[in-house]
This record gives sequence, C-alpha cells and structure tokens, in this order.
Amino acid sequence: MNKSDVLIIGGGLAGLTAAIHLSKSGMKVTLIEKNEFPKHKVCGEYISNEVLPYLEFLDIDIESLNPVRISKVSISTVSGKIIHGTLPLGGFGISRYALDELLYKAALSNGCDVVRDTVKEIFFDGNLFHVTTKADFDYISEIAIGAYGKRSNIDHKISRSPILKKSPWLAVKAHYSGSFTEDLVAVHNFNGGYCGVSNVENGIINICYLVDYKTFKKYKSIEDFQEGIVYRNPHLKTIFERSKMLYDKPLTISQISFAKKPAVENHILMTGDTAGLIHPLCGNGMAMAIHSAKIASELILEYSLGLIKSRAELEANYTALWNFNFKKRITAGRILAWLFRSEKISAIMIRGLIHFPVLFEKLIQSTHGKPIVIQR
Repeated sequence: MNKSDVLIIGGGLAGLTAAIHLSKSGMKVTLIEKNEFPKHKVCGEYISNEVLPYLEFLDIDIESLNPVRISKVSISTVSGKIIHGTLPLGGFGISRYALDELLYKAALSNGCDVVRDTVKEIFFDGNLFHVTTKADFDYISEIAIGAYGKRSNIDHKISRSPILKKSPWLAVKAHYSGSFTEDLVAVHNFNGGYCGVSNVENGIINICYLVDYKTFKKYKSIEDFQEGIVYRNPHLKTIFERSKMLYDKPLTISQISFAKKPAVENHILMTGDTAGLIHPLCGNGMAMAIHSAKIASELILEYSLGLIKSRAELEANYTALWNFNFKKRITAGRILAWLFRSEKISAIMIRGLIHFPVLFEKLIQSTHGKPIVIQR
C-alpha cells in the first residue's frame, strides 16, 4: 500500500503544475500518468502571459524552451473576411512536447513520485481515497486531484453524467514547417469548425482544428476533408499549401465534450480540462489549466495547515474560486463558438468589429484572465 498526502490522476499541464506546487511546499505527492514523457498532444499550444508570474514562482524557466512571443490575433470567417487585433496581455507559443517534459522534470526534482500506470479503480471511503492501477498497485491519500484531461475511463468509474453523453466534436493537430507570421495567433473558421494557427519553438507551426463529426464524416480521410471543407477558407488554403507536415500523420481526438461539469465530483478536485473545457476558439485552455492547479494547490495547503477546517469547506472554496475565475470565460467561449458557426452571423460580427476595434479587444478580454496574483 502506497500512501501520500496528495494523489494526482493525470500528468498534463494541470496535474504536473499541481505536483510541482505541492511538492515544492513539502507535501508528499504521487502522480499517476498512463503515457510516457514527452509526448505530442492535440492542443493549440498558445498560452496567455497571465500565467508567467505563477510559473516564475514555481521556478519554471520558460525561456529555456525558446518560446515564441505572440502579441497579435486574427480571426476570419468561412469566406475569408478577416479582422486583426492586439492581445491585451500577449502570450507565447510552446509545444506540449517541450513544456510537459520541462514540468515533468521539475516535478521529479521536487521529489514528486511520478508513476507510469493506468488507474483501474478509485473510491472514497473513511476520509481516504483508494486507487488501484492496472499494474495492481494500491494507493491511498486523503486528497485526490483529477487532472486526466478532456475524457477518461475514470469518468465512467465515477459516473460523471455530462461525460457519459456522446459529443459531436473531434480535433486534428499536427506540426508543420513553413512560413507563418511569428508574433501572431490566428483563428480561421470553416463550415463545421475552426482552426488555430500559431508558431511554437524552433520555427515550427502548430495547426490544430476542431470540427463537428457530422461535417467530417462525409469525407473518407482527413486529407479529403481539408481539401473539401477547410480549404474553402482562402487563408487556410494558403497556409496548408505553403506548409509541410512534420508528423507521419496528424494526431486526432474525438468525443470532445464542452458540457458543464462540476469542479468537484466524488470529493475529487477536478482541474484543467477535467473540470471545464473552454472552446479552442478562445485559445486560453492551457492558461486555465495552469491557473486551476494553483487554486487547488493553495487550498490544499491551507487545508493541510488547518486553516480550512473541513473537507466540505475545501470543496466549497474550490468550487467558488473555479466559478469566479473561469465560469464567465467558459460561457463567453461557448457563445462565441456558437456565433462563429453561422457564416452569416460571423460575417456580420466581423464587419462590426472592423468598424469598432475596441469591441474586438473587449471580446478577447472576455475569454482571458488577468495576471495571476501570487500569495507569498
């Protein structure tokens, strides 16, 4: 039986960040992740600068990865009508392959126990979590953090009702060589979805798009779909035709759910995409994952010191802070995604925003946060 102060299920951005924070603060942390590090993931790979103060607090040297500084944004309609703007805080482009490995090494150096295994069973009993893995190891902990991403078999184990419903969304991502404006993140719409394009380290272009399955299934392959649908947006056609894919084939993920989820379920503190997923159109999911790890970690530390008196208070505080920081942003993202799915509505929106650029800036602000404040 392996016992720890905190058990983290999942080693993505939220899970690794929480592991670093808690182990840095002297807690015994066990993180269970089924995949090896490093690994490419389906992700937009743009992060808002709002997280930089927190990463500095965690002693994470982002500059060592040679990130691309991003200060501009462009959004186009299906027909190619486009608007350009400036990101209020700016951000940076970095691949998940590089960032996750950096965070993984930091967690290890802090003394975090990182276990490569798959969670088979999890239940809460007698104020303790009991976890059994596929390799038949048993773990117990008073606190558990869910950081296993958009969808997992664990959701079925704990009967998370929003996740059990089928979702029509799937995502496709790959890295490319080519030429793309370095300081720009672009979102180009097409029938049935939208595509994010930005640079990451080493001159690599990340292209990741989200599409509903109803539109996608009419085509026999990803290549056919891109030529038949995606290329109808002239900006995307140009980008794809001038770029060369660096993967053998694109990465894909299906059943992406944007349904509302509780921030706490079965007493597990859910973080990152496990707690709530903002539409990739907003380009802010990575920052939210990192921020949610900070919120969970600080509350867990307060609970361990007796400043939070009960588990019920811990869970209520986490839910309140999650909603305060992210609920409006997720709702704004959901509305924007719905509006841009309509070619007519999105064209009207773009025309209006071109005439009133201050509204475009406010639109961006509605899906982004302020610089994270550090409690020292």
